[in-house]
Order: sequence, then C-alpha cells, then structure tokens
Amino acid sequence: MEKVIISAALTGAATRKEQNPAVPYTPKEFADESYKCWKAGAAIVHIHVRDPKTGNPTAEIPLIRETIDAVRNKCPELIINMSSAIGVGFTPPQRIAPIVEMKPELASLNTNSMNFSILDHKTGQILMNGDAIFENTFTMLVDFANIMRKHGIKPECELYDFGGLYNTLLVRKQGIFEEPMHFQLVFGVAGGVPFTPLNMVHMQSLLPPDATWSVCGVGPNQFPAAIQASIMGGHIRVGLEDNIRVLRNKMAQGSWEQVEVAKQIIELAERDVATPDEARKILNLSK
Repeated sequence: MEKVIISAALTGAATRKEQNPAVPYTPKEFADESYKCWKAGAAIVHIHVRDPKTGNPTAEIPLIRETIDAVRNKCPELIINMSSAIGVGFTPPQRIAPIVEMKPELASLNTNSMNFSILDHKTGQILMNGDAIFENTFTMLVDFANIMRKHGIKPECELYDFGGLYNTLLVRKQGIFEEPMHFQLVFGVAGGVPFTPLNMVHMQSLLPPDATWSVCGVGPNQFPAAIQASIMGGHIRVGLEDNIRVLRNKMAQGSWEQVEVAKQIIELAERDVATPDEARKILNLSK
C-alpha cells in the first residue's frame, strides 16, 4: 500500500480554548502548532482562521493572510488546506474569497446541506446550534469547484453522509474536477452519518476507483476510524477540530499529540507515513 498522509485539523469553526486551551487563535499559535504537527508526522494542516481577540471564526482577509503567512513562514514544507466553510452564517462569497486570495494547495469543498449541531450523543440533548443549517447547495458545489480549478487549488470533497457523495458524483459528470479526485470521509457529526465499519466500507466502495481518500472521525470516533482507514488503504485526519482528547479520554496537549497517535496506528498497520512532498505526489499536487 502507498504511504499514509496525516492531516491535522487545528481548530474548526466551533472548538474553543474553554474546551481545550491548546486550540490556536493567534497567527503565532497557528504557526507553532503547525510546526509541532509537522515534526510529529503530519503532511497537511487544515485551517479555519480565528479572530485572535474573540476566538470566533473569521472571513476577514487581513487576519486570514496574517495567519496563513505565519504558517507558511514557519513550516514552508507543509501542505496547507484551507476551509471553504469558515463557520455558521457566512455567505458564499465570504467563504470562497479567502481561498482565492491565499491560493492554498488544497481547500475543503463541502458537498451537501445538512443539520450541523453539537449534541450529547449519549442523551440526544442538543448542546449548541440546534437550528443551524450547514448550507452547501448544488450551485455552491459547482461554483466553488470551478473557482478552485481556475486557481489551481485541489478540492478535498468533504462527505458527511451518502447524500454528499451522490451529489458530488452527479456534478462530476460536468467535468469540473481535475482527476483523480480527493475525498474526506467524515463520520460522527451530529446530522451526518455515524461511524461504523460497514459505513466506511460502503462509502469508500462508492468512490471513483482512482480517487484518493482520507478519514475523519469526530470525537471518540477519531482513532477507531483511523485504525480502519490505515487497514483499508486510506489516509488519516486528526486534530482538535474533531476531537479535544487523545486515548483513554485524556485531554490532548495539542493536535500534534493526536498526530503522534496516528503515526503509531500507521506503523502498527505496517504502513509508512508520507512526508509533505510524498503527499503532494500521492494527491497530484504541485508545490
């Protein structure tokens, strides 16, 4: 099997310092955390930029530029994957503008509209954003894909459920994607598909045969999903965006500590960890 790419998702739109103090807000914190993740074995960092004063997700280009430049200066080897989601309440132009401005090698491309909330999975109690709709229409999917292709940015198609996958396969017929495509299989979001071994096997079986794919397990799904992906030939995403803890419910010291666990999983599966340049070849990127 080919080497495994580890991605580190550093913050997301919701995880805050109140939940884990290691969540980065400032450009320096993003750069330092990216460096630690790279040293631990990550080839990619996935970034939602925050307002350093409030910790809230931001679409402000100057703040985004400062953060992305800080990561690039500290870790020029790393692949940067920027989010096209940003957070709740941002318009489509706000969501795509930072990607056009900064031109990362990768950017997330969300594939369907859905309920997207934080719930207590044991009780079913809604904890936050119970009325939030994560809007990703067909128009946005096609427009964002065309814009990314125009600017030489590879989409990472985020699949939160099977509807998103079928949406993507439908619009793929328009020839809007550079082939082979790259997918992120996300399991465990409240409103999306839960993690089970059979769900992963089924979703992966529906991908285009030459596609590359990575797995993101939310919360306690993080490492079980990583274990299965390492066996099935996929790649792995970890990070505080998805899970604030490491093994045995211990609070993570940072996304880098989860990267270390992912590296151990990969080695136990008798596979090797990809460097950033090896990841570029696997994903057909050009630095």
